[in-house]
Amino acid sequence: MNYETLFHTITQDSRYQSNLDWGEPRPGHPEGTVRAHLIELEENLYRLRSHLSEEAYWKLKVLVHVHDTFKKDASKGVAIEDPRSHASLARRFLEEYCQDRDLLLMVQYHDEPFALYRQHMLKGRVNLSRLNKLRDSIQDWKLFLRFLLVDGYTPGKSLEPLLWSLENLALPLGLEPNMRLWLAALTEGREFQCA
Repeated sequence: MNYETLFHTITQDSRYQSNLDWGEPRPGHPEGTVRAHLIELEENLYRLRSHLSEEAYWKLKVLVHVHDTFKKDASKGVAIEDPRSHASLARRFLEEYCQDRDLLLMVQYHDEPFALYRQHMLKGRVNLSRLNKLRDSIQDWKLFLRFLLVDGYTPGKSLEPLLWSLENLALPLGLEPNMRLWLAALTEGREFQCA
């Protein structure tokens, strides 16, 4: 599959375009709109560019532009796997153009590490079956961890969920050095700090 062509196809879809200006400033997203969020993530992706193959770059660009685009149409407060969640809506949208199972699962589970982090902070423990399901679902962990960094290192977001992912996802997979290198590429010369 040509992921550059996929990117150009999805970004021309009227459903994608109609959702770009949805959103107002809120906790975790002080930038407000989906469009403003995408601009921030594009900058992060640019900072990682030298660490990416051409295919990985375009896969990440697809993930960046699909993952939150359907929040406007989603039901609030539903579980990540609920068909009405923004992740499920985004996955179904991408499924119309792409049969890359791993990419589809990354869209579906892009907020799962944050949900697991919150569970850990609120309850002092993590649902291990849920964590293991995530670990077993994703195949290309380098790509997924890079996406977590691109999406998670923005003004208004805490760095703690990324550090939690480093410890609980990257470290057990032997990818901690990679993630630290990618995080350094994102933070170098930045004018802001995560919350």
